[in-house]
Formats: sequence, C-alpha cells, structure tokens
Amino acid sequence: MPTIRMHAVTTATPEQFLAGLTDFGPGRKQLFGNSDDANLVLHEKSDTRADVTEGAGGVWERLHYDWSNPRRITMRTVDSNVWGGASGHTYTLSPRPDGTTAVDAVVVREGKNVKGKLIGLLLGSVGKGALTKAFANSVKAIEARDHTARA
Repeated sequence: MPTIRMHAVTTATPEQFLAGLTDFGPGRKQLFGNSDDANLVLHEKSDTRADVTEGAGGVWERLHYDWSNPRRITMRTVDSNVWGGASGHTYTLSPRPDGTTAVDAVVVREGKNVKGKLIGLLLGSVGKGALTKAFANSVKAIEARDHTARA
C-alpha cells in the first residue's frame, strides 16, 4: 500500500490554503487537476466537514473531509471505483515565523481491485513524480488564487 509524502512552503496562510482545499465550487480543477467539475458532487457540507465525490480520468472517490482541526485536514476515502481500505489524504498546515506556511501532505492508496492495485503500484514507484508535480501545481494555484483575491 503506497504512502506518498509531499512537502511545500507557500505564501498562502493556513486559512487561505484551507479555503482553497475546501472550495467545492466550479473551477475546482484549476486548483486540483485530478478533480474534474463533471465528476464533482458535493453531497453535504458543514462548517468543518464535507462529503464529496470527485475524480478525473476514470478514477473517482467519495471522500469524507474533516477540518475540525484547521491545521490538520483529513480526507478519508469512503467509496471509490479503485481505492478502498485505508486510502485517503492528510494535509498538515504549519505557519512559519516568516509568514509562509509549510504544507505537508500524505496520500495513502490501497487498491481494492486489479485497476486500483496497478495504479497504486505505479504511484508508489514511477508515478510518485506525477503526484508530487500535481501537489506543487495545487500549491501554486492556491497562491495565485489568493493573490488575485487580494489585488
């Protein structure tokens, strides 16, 4: 079961990063390339939780988002066409003295069928670079979105 750990430093505050992470409106794909608007379904949302189905490229998952601790956001996979078991994402947001934010992301992938096991195997090896690049792109997109909002 691959576990991918990623790290970035962003000029966005933890609050701004959380706002981007939990924006389930149109255009989500601009922030998260693996979340096509056509596959995005917001089932339920409160002040600290959401139940969302999202995906792209023939892979989808229903995630239970929890940001009751706004510095540690968890997204637990509750249904998917390829992921099961312990799959999910965790984002830890740590403000730094210089005004930037350290973002640590952990993605766990447990394939529940042949397709999921194959994708998981790829993500755990050669595909890790693609996932890391997508993460870096999301961080940059959230920064750009925030910069535009302030301008």
